[in-house]
Amino acid sequence: MRNILITTLALFCSGMSAYGQEAPQPRPLEQLVGFSFPVWYSPGHAERARDMATLCERAMVYMDGSLAFRPAMELKVLTEQEWSAHTGFPVYGMPHPVNDTVLILAAEDNAFWRSFIPDLSQLPPDLAAQVRNAYGTADGGLSMQPFFDLLVLHELGHLYHLQKPVVLPRLWLSELFSNVFLHTFIAEQEPQRLPALTVFPRMVVARGADGFAYTTLDQLEANYTLITMEHPTNYGWYQCKWSSAAADIYEQAGAKALRSYWDCFLVQSGPMDDAALAKLLSSSVHPSVAAVMTNW
Repeated sequence: MRNILITTLALFCSGMSAYGQEAPQPRPLEQLVGFSFPVWYSPGHAERARDMATLCERAMVYMDGSLAFRPAMELKVLTEQEWSAHTGFPVYGMPHPVNDTVLILAAEDNAFWRSFIPDLSQLPPDLAAQVRNAYGTADGGLSMQPFFDLLVLHELGHLYHLQKPVVLPRLWLSELFSNVFLHTFIAEQEPQRLPALTVFPRMVVARGADGFAYTTLDQLEANYTLITMEHPTNYGWYQCKWSSAAADIYEQAGAKALRSYWDCFLVQSGPMDDAALAKLLSSSVHPSVAAVMTNW
């Protein structure tokens, strides 16, 4: 994975292709109409843009009744050719927001997604079967795209708490919130997608944390930008831990956990130590949310 990142960064900085030629120039984006927010896409990818925009629209309609707030947003679905013209994030394929309003998504399968494809022979048989069922392709291979497609809703969740704003006293709490946001919508509205959402994190967490430089929540807080920009696989492990935690939270507390999470931090609570934060999460949200910190 580190080699993939180094190559991506080199191309991003130099504007050159892997063959030493000038990279193709970005093309003007095309616009997709019919949604409550602007949707832009790289030429040739209207169908994918429509699928992603429809998923966002459905989630926002659902959250109208749950969170009673709708953020401003714009969606851009980009090929690698257009990526660097619209975002400074160096890793093609990593969904993310720009300026708290614009969601950036990859239009195509890519090296970053493929870097997570496992060797099924190294997985326990039951987990290998789940991975094959959730991410198997018609040609007998595997694709992680069904999982990464759902992460647009994780990023949408960030727009909610950034624009309200909901004041979260830890960076990891914002990531956990976005995972609870994502899991709640899928479980409530599109449960047929739950395997695509849950098997990938289970697979990554099952591999363990050997070889990762950062594994604790305190390390994440102190090195957040460094980890996201320079250690994307390590950051992916954190996200998978939070995604699995979000599934546990939903199983224990249901859809109301998301609203309790939201309401808890609508009023600024000010600085607090870990003990005070754990107490607040347990009493005002749900003990399963506090357990993410106390049982990490």
